[in-house]
Amino acid sequence: MARPNPRKAQFVPHRSETSRSASDHSGGPRKAGKNVGSYSMEVDPVGLRIIGGKFRGSKLSYLGDRRLRPMKDRVREAAFNLIHSYVSGSYVLDLFGGTGALGLEAVSRGACGCFFTEQHFPTAKIIQKNADSLGIQDLVKVQAGDVFLWYRRNPEIPTDHPWLVFCSPPYHFFNERTEDLLGLLTPLYEKAPEKSVFVVESDTTFDWSAFDSLGPWDIRPYPPAVLGIHQKGVSEP
Repeated sequence: MARPNPRKAQFVPHRSETSRSASDHSGGPRKAGKNVGSYSMEVDPVGLRIIGGKFRGSKLSYLGDRRLRPMKDRVREAAFNLIHSYVSGSYVLDLFGGTGALGLEAVSRGACGCFFTEQHFPTAKIIQKNADSLGIQDLVKVQAGDVFLWYRRNPEIPTDHPWLVFCSPPYHFFNERTEDLLGLLTPLYEKAPEKSVFVVESDTTFDWSAFDSLGPWDIRPYPPAVLGIHQKGVSEP
């Protein structure tokens, strides 16, 4: 897999990224991809929970749809270890919401609010249910519908705080809808306040050079997932 050189100095783990095993509980679901190499993406319904911050240990509702791809706790924890100093006070955009585990995790760790988009209406209702159960419904907004159509409508997004943008779509989007993803992320990147952080999760087959136009990415493999992290306004040294 061709990808840019990782920027080791920018995102330093807050604590061990390998402190949890691959058999840990799972974090927010994303639809399973069609091509994920030799790794099996079939999973059984599992319990979800917040793994850090104010609501650490709180359970999240999950439909248990086997067609969805849960993000492992170890990957979610690794992501937040890397971006820990940028979460508090940020405004979160979770573009492919799933159960909302990523965005809700960020609010638990001090984000000032979160906007979710989720195409599957029953799943969007689960995100709202989870926010309600945590008592943070005033900090959360859930948009049920296609994220690509949503952004074409030029939505108003608060710009008085740096953004924390999570993009964890179905894996096959990276090869089959690369231009659509770029068409979503590029204008978001241009509109984002300085110091906003973008966290993208792909599988191991994606060629990250396709996203070079958005800037240098700190690439971290957690097979079968790969995390790419970039902060706006930070260039390659």
